[in-house]
Amino acid sequence: MSPELLRVRRQRTQRIWRRSIAYSLDLAAFAISAILAFGLRFDFALPAQYYRPMWVALCIWAAAKSASFIIGAVNRGSWQHTSVFDAVRIVLAVSAGSVLGGIVIFGLVGPWGVPRSVYILDWLFSWLLTLGGRLAVRVFVTTRSMSRAEGEQTRTLIYGAGSAGLALSRELRQNPNLMCDVRGIVDDDISKVGLTLRGVRVLGTGSALGELVRKHAIQRVLIAIPSATGPQMVRILKYATDAGVEYKMVPSLGELVQGAELGKQIREVAVEDLLGRKPVHLDLDRIRERIQGRVVMVTGAAGSIGSEICRQIAPFRPLAIVGFDEAETPLFHLDREMARNFPYISFYPEIGSITSRGALKRVMQHHRPSVLYHAAAYKHVPLMERHVFAAVETNIFGTWNVARAAAEFGVEDFVMISTDKAVRPTSMMGVTKRTAELLIRALQMEGGTKFVAVRFGNVLGSNGSVVPIFKEQIAAGGPVTVTHPEMTRYFMTIPEAAQLVLQAFSIGKGGEVFVLEMGAPVRIADLAKNLILLSGLQPERDIEIQYTGLRPGEKMFEELNLQDEHLIPTSHDKIRSYVCHQKLDAMQIKASLHRLQAIVEGQDVANLVILLKELVPDYNPGTELLKTAMSIKPYSAGPDKIPVHRAQAETPAVAKQTPAALLN
Repeated sequence: MSPELLRVRRQRTQRIWRRSIAYSLDLAAFAISAILAFGLRFDFALPAQYYRPMWVALCIWAAAKSASFIIGAVNRGSWQHTSVFDAVRIVLAVSAGSVLGGIVIFGLVGPWGVPRSVYILDWLFSWLLTLGGRLAVRVFVTTRSMSRAEGEQTRTLIYGAGSAGLALSRELRQNPNLMCDVRGIVDDDISKVGLTLRGVRVLGTGSALGELVRKHAIQRVLIAIPSATGPQMVRILKYATDAGVEYKMVPSLGELVQGAELGKQIREVAVEDLLGRKPVHLDLDRIRERIQGRVVMVTGAAGSIGSEICRQIAPFRPLAIVGFDEAETPLFHLDREMARNFPYISFYPEIGSITSRGALKRVMQHHRPSVLYHAAAYKHVPLMERHVFAAVETNIFGTWNVARAAAEFGVEDFVMISTDKAVRPTSMMGVTKRTAELLIRALQMEGGTKFVAVRFGNVLGSNGSVVPIFKEQIAAGGPVTVTHPEMTRYFMTIPEAAQLVLQAFSIGKGGEVFVLEMGAPVRIADLAKNLILLSGLQPERDIEIQYTGLRPGEKMFEELNLQDEHLIPTSHDKIRSYVCHQKLDAMQIKASLHRLQAIVEGQDVANLVILLKELVPDYNPGTELLKTAMSIKPYSAGPDKIPVHRAQAETPAVAKQTPAALLN
């Protein structure tokens, strides 16, 4: 016999043995209950005429209640984990057995054979003894586990007296391996202060955290408020930092469902917690219907958003995922990650640039994708102000190449990742992405492929974004550089952005620009201060914050849509679409692209600005770019030779310099 089969048989035998003992103890409790009921009724001086009724009642009640416990599967659980749910089941099972047994007893011994009070007393003793036995086992096991590692535990306070905090308190006290000595709870609800909840006292509010830490020699604070908003988390973080105590975060219910025990998922507080972003709820069936069994292609697959889209797509069981990118090393690592985490999905890493029509046609002809996510783009605003033609070639011509190839090879759904910088753009990055939105809208008018764009703000922690830069500066001892004290940006997490892109794709009908709900804008200076606090340091005291002024192309505040864009709610509460009144047909697009191509070949900065202003009338070029346009004659030395000067302020508006705009 194999060891595995022996192990299964041993476990089955142990399970049968444990249940037999449990039912035997319950049977004994039922018998004792009947004896106590008769004894208490007659002050333990039972008259002789009641001997026979007592034994009849004892046997019938014991049998009826045991049958009720078996049918109700009362002993399927563990006595050491007896809960309120188990207590309710026990009372219901005892009540059913008492009623059934009472009916049989009444029929056998008559209405006067057993006093009426005995029926009530027997029912009461039965559930008290059966439930009491289980609670005694639970108290014994809990007390034993709490004393097992006495003297070696970390003195801990729990911040939050809600369900998460109480669940954490219970596990920390019952699991000695976590080495936590829970000294109390802190909660901002002053009405809870002084209460004892599940054996733990609420010692005070957050404002008293420093005093409580010193008084009880606390070594660690566990923050158990998964639903806390960003401002709440910032306040709690400030309390913990001022108290000079270590702090960690308890996971949300969504994180807990994916893991094991609550205590083992305690983690460091992350910058995402300070933003207060709530979990995204997706219409999984709708997304699965659009992806399952289809080949999905992702351009820019090696980037932050592109790689996350690949990860989010995989659980919906596409036929294959094609990752297209020119960054060889990140694509190599993504290929290994996908093979490791999603071995059931065929992932094809394809090296190539979206500016190469030949590479795009080769890949699409070979894989024949049905869905295409276009995430490839140049995104760094100041860098694109210096390399304007690279921005045009990738963000405009690259998008045109991908979109035309998608239409040519029968791609059914095309989703372009756009940005809030495309709204009233002041940068080359923003205006090229806005032009790309207009390109795919024009292609939608030809029918066939469904083209949609998804517009959102900054993605927290993406490659080259502000958070990794701040972390590097903090690790180096500072200073942390911020462009302006009042600069604000919209933020969302990488998984949230990718998930909402999937959801927008599932509800798109073609031609829409979807705008994701980004919440309240965040001051970059506040974000820098919070990251310093997360590092256990104090802003200005330990890490200096320096303000450097706006960089070329940057705006003080970002927008997600124009004032004249009418936002329309969709079936998802975090996604809206808008009706764009600007229209370009395919003929206008091709004519503009021909002019743009000539401008790029001639490296003509001045005419580039003029043409983009015609295409996007609300484009407000940056001061540095205007200086370059006015001082540089057309030449062909290459985009990296363009001299630039640093801008320190927003750019004034530029008047139209051509007689007619291409957009109505």
